[in-house]
Amino acid sequence: MPLDLRAFALQLYQRPGVEAACLDLQAQGADVCLLLCGAWLEARGVDCMEGRCAELRQLAQPWQATVIAPLRWLRQDWRPAARGDAVLAELRERLKALELDAEWALLQRLETACRDWPAGPGAAQAWLEALTDTAAACREALETLRAAARAD
Repeated sequence: MPLDLRAFALQLYQRPGVEAACLDLQAQGADVCLLLCGAWLEARGVDCMEGRCAELRQLAQPWQATVIAPLRWLRQDWRPAARGDAVLAELRERLKALELDAEWALLQRLETACRDWPAGPGAAQAWLEALTDTAAACREALETLRAAARAD
């Protein structure tokens, strides 16, 4: 298992079903960066605690709301018009790259917050459900993410 969150996320995203699961989770309103961090914590055996979840949410939510979501909204809003406008299509691709950069920055912030949390004997498997408000609606996507994270 990769030691850093970025390498873990890159490897995980390449596994079968993970991209589709992440897109499904995102469509349901889940913070995929937060869930990738949760999968990393589960894979490392770090105990899921309410205070830790709150800390990660408090870190992620403002960045998602003020940086990532506006970039994503604009990129998605431009999709129809960009199909017939090469200049807009190029600008949209640049927005997509900025959105990805913003997601990497959030993953780095999340890793910095939790990389020193030790592994423990507790309920490490609860991270994914604890970090999403839509766990019931996304059970299959969460399980796909969890199974892919365990695939090593």
